[in-house]
Formats: sequence, C-alpha cells, structure tokens
Amino acid sequence: MRSTIPIFDGHNDVLLRLFDKHSARVERLFLEGENDGQLDLPRARQGGFAGGMFAIFVSSEDAPDDLDDLMRGESYDVALPRMISAERALPATLAMAAILLRIERQSAGRFKICRNAKEIRSCLASGVIGAVMHIEGAEPIDADLNSLDVLQAAGLRSIGLVWSRPNIFGHGVPFRFPSTPDTGPGLTDLGKELVKACNERRILIDLSHLNEQGFWDVARLSNAPLIATHSNAYAICPHARNLTDAQLSAVRDSGGMIGINFATCFLRPDGQIDTNTGLDILIRHLDHLIQQVGVNCIGFGSDFDGAKVPEAIRDVSGLGNLRDALSARGFSDALLRQFCHENWINVLERTWGS
Repeated sequence: MRSTIPIFDGHNDVLLRLFDKHSARVERLFLEGENDGQLDLPRARQGGFAGGMFAIFVSSEDAPDDLDDLMRGESYDVALPRMISAERALPATLAMAAILLRIERQSAGRFKICRNAKEIRSCLASGVIGAVMHIEGAEPIDADLNSLDVLQAAGLRSIGLVWSRPNIFGHGVPFRFPSTPDTGPGLTDLGKELVKACNERRILIDLSHLNEQGFWDVARLSNAPLIATHSNAYAICPHARNLTDAQLSAVRDSGGMIGINFATCFLRPDGQIDTNTGLDILIRHLDHLIQQVGVNCIGFGSDFDGAKVPEAIRDVSGLGNLRDALSARGFSDALLRQFCHENWINVLERTWGS
C-alpha cells in the first residue's frame, strides 16, 4: 500500500513559471490544474505534497537559451549571467509575490502562506498546502535593506543570498562540472550585513547556490542553523553546486538542514541532465547524508518547475513513487516522516523561533 506521509518540500520555482506566462489567470491555472510544468494544486494533492518553500526568482536577460545543451559532455563550465540591479529585480519580485498572495486569496482555504512553524503544523494537520515565501537570489534587496522589511511584512521568511550570478551581496557557483564549490570570493561587506539583518529578523538564510567561501562566511557570522534548501552531496556528484563533507559537517554541527535536490545533473555522478535516472542515485545521496549529518538534518528540496527530475517522479504527482522506493529500501515510517516533513518543520522552528 502506498504511503501517504505528506512531504514538505524545500524548493520549487512554480511562481517563476506562472509569472512567465504573462497571463491574468495564472492563479486559477495553479489552483485548477493544467497540462504544464511540474506543480499545481490538483497534482500536489495527488502526490501528497504538503507545501514548502515557494521561490521568487528573477531571470537574467542574458541567460543562455540552450542551458541543457551547454551542460553536456564529460565536463562543462557555463558562463554566468551579468549582475542585475535591485531596481530591475524588485518589480518582478513584487509580481511573483502578488501571484502567491492571490493564490492564497482565491484558494478557498486550500492554500495558506505560512509565517511561522505553528501555521505549517496546522496546515499539515488540516490538509491545507502550507507555503513559505522565499527569495532565490537577493537582487531585489537594496543596499539600505529597505525592501527587506517590506517583503518580510508581506510574508517573506527565507532568502537565498545568491543564485549562480554575482550580486551586491556575494558570489554564487557556476554550472560547472566537475568542480568543487570553491569557485571564487565569498560575501561582500553588504552580504555580511544582510546575514546579520536576517539573523535579527529571524529570516532563514539559504546556502544553496552560494559558493564555498560564501558558505564559510555565513557559518562564521550566522547564529542560525545552516540550511541548504536544495543541495546534494559532492562526494556522490562532484558538481560545483553540491556540498562537500566538510560543509555537511558544519550543517550538522549547527543543527541545520539539507533538502535533497531532484535535479538529475546534481544527482548523477556524471553531472548530466537525463530524466532516465533511477531513484537509486537519489537514495545514494540520502545514504551519504545520513552518514555525514544523521537522520535529523535531511529532507527534500525538489526544485520542481526549475529542473529536469527523474522520470520515476516526473512531477509533484509522482512523489508517492519516491516514498515507495524509500519504503522498499527499508526506511521505516518513522524515518520517512522525519525526511518528509518533521525535520523541515523542526529546523524552521529553530530558525524562526516559533
């Protein structure tokens, strides 16, 4: 019998997919379902998706159109897009935040933006999708941090300091394979100020996409658990995006969290984008993370609507196949509950204070 343990997920990009439609009805498309993308409400219910981090990401105007093709071969190194300003990033950020707010308003109680761990627990108990507003790449935050306070008031509870491109706060990792995450300088002085500001406001700092020097800068500065919402083990897949064992140890020692990313290029030992990838490779990452950080610091960070995932999952409706694969591998229901949602809610409670 298929397990129905609900999954709280560390990362998805559905807001960007909806924003890119340039349509006035995108909220209804999400709520009613559509034959597009990887995540909408009907398929979420089918897959036992309980909610998660809903990312706001501002696309680069000079991003390559053929990224998948550039990430092929025994090695690759994709040039990073240029920096974008807060003035350009903020309007798109507000538009995606508005989409999330309208989904909540039009959902007839089926979808809620959660601002603390208590609300996530309540959503889990009642079958409501619990969403956390997250920014992937802090470009919409101005140097004076004025927009940080406004966005927090709107519901923002989590920030990834960088995406892959650099910004005024720090440097991300390129799409480079094979490569360690030590790809450049760490946080700028403004980035260090943003870390302190997030700590003061109890806003989660997401380490996914941050390079190794930036990771260690955050580890030295932050008083919060170290959290990578959608990252994998470098020991299994030597991609610049993945975390070394030393980084994993720091996450463990802080009482932090790693959400396993379903993107095949960050799962596969050959770094390739290939949906014909078995779930056994994902489980190899899980096994390695258990060895390095223990069972209390692991969850899932699917990257739905932002990545090519194994065909066995395909989209959010296929999450049951993942749970079945883990059950077949011998993981107990108690462990599955930890990986599927309990660890996430516990670390959010430690980070937010409620």
